[in-house]
Amino acid sequence: MLKLFRVTAILEGISYLALFGVTMPLKYWANITEPNIYVGYAHGALFIAFIALALLVCYTKKWGVKRFIIFGIASLLPFATFYVEEKYLKPAAA
Repeated sequence: MLKLFRVTAILEGISYLALFGVTMPLKYWANITEPNIYVGYAHGALFIAFIALALLVCYTKKWGVKRFIIFGIASLLPFATFYVEEKYLKPAAA
């Protein structure tokens, strides 16, 4: 489950950057709305999966609420899920 959480963290970070760094400017500056719809759906699904997996991993690994809160905050900040994956989810750190 930890490997799935690691992959989800990376994909959620990429989708966050794609949504706000690529498709939002396309939507508002170039009036191209379609990519924003699909990337938005993907990001939403990955965000939900990230939070659900964070809860499951924290519970099964008996990590505290503090780490779950760190994961939750990381899901809201650009580049933060990459930091979480590197610092907390690498095999050596787990």
